[in-house]
Amino acid sequence: MRRRDYIKAIGGGAVAWPLAARAQQTGIPVVGFLHSSAPNYFAQMAPAFSQGLKEAGYVEGQNLVINYRWAEGDYDRLPTLAKDLVDRQVAVIFAAGGTDPAKAAKAATTTIPIVFVSAADPVQTGLVASLNRPVGNVTGVSLLASQLNAKKLELLSQLVPRGTVIGALVNPEYPQAKREAEDFQSAAKTLGVESIVLSAGTATEIDTAFSELQQNHQIGALVIGNDPFYGARRDQLVALASRYSVPVIYYQKEFVIAGGLLSYGPSFPDGYRQGGVYVGRILRGEKPADLPIMQPTKFELVINVKTAKSLGLTVPSTVVALADEVIE
Repeated sequence: MRRRDYIKAIGGGAVAWPLAARAQQTGIPVVGFLHSSAPNYFAQMAPAFSQGLKEAGYVEGQNLVINYRWAEGDYDRLPTLAKDLVDRQVAVIFAAGGTDPAKAAKAATTTIPIVFVSAADPVQTGLVASLNRPVGNVTGVSLLASQLNAKKLELLSQLVPRGTVIGALVNPEYPQAKREAEDFQSAAKTLGVESIVLSAGTATEIDTAFSELQQNHQIGALVIGNDPFYGARRDQLVALASRYSVPVIYYQKEFVIAGGLLSYGPSFPDGYRQGGVYVGRILRGEKPADLPIMQPTKFELVINVKTAKSLGLTVPSTVVALADEVIE
């Protein structure tokens, strides 16, 4: 199936409810899918999520129906979307795109199992009581990407000239924005790097932020915040970084494949695959409380050497040696 066809399929709310109703009548389980972003962001994770379900014995359209709900970057919509899924009595809710989809689902039900995929620490955010024994109706995958700001800042600082001011682009609408900005500034202080936090919560504001970079010449490099909204704006961010010749480090490999400079973080597709496995295991009868929170065991450093050359940067051999993938 072509990517645009897949997006159309998973975004087809008009047909989702009739399919779900027929599924419940025939005993086929219905999974509620709650995401903070949009179908175009999930498209890159969809094959991995499907693979995870398949590993657990489920295939969408054959023995499983998925009822999709998208917040489209508007986090305030999440409680209403979560309640809608609960009212439809889905068998499991899969909540992804940050911690807040799972929080909204948790607030809406104490009985329907919830599987989350989030970049934040689920204990620190109050989502679960323990990684080993989640307790209650919530379990999932913690990608820990939000705790990697110090490493990303360190890697980027090795590519740009000493003394370069490094900025962090943060979405003010992202529920973890304040913590993310504080973590970035703390990491910069530890490394002795001058830093500035920029805000952008819409496509227009992203354009404006990059335009301001060029106008004041103060910020010479940029760290992109861990926000699914930015994942959905991947092509825009990569294009702007190229247009304004700004070295940027991202939180997902997919940015670098699209032409970005470098990324550092866990494999998000594999996190969605693990989430799909957990959904399937719960459908087969296991309880969320008995499934420990899964965490990544490997973090990927991906570098686009072609992009580095276009920016006039030399990637140190020590950084290349650390890279899991080098795109020529």
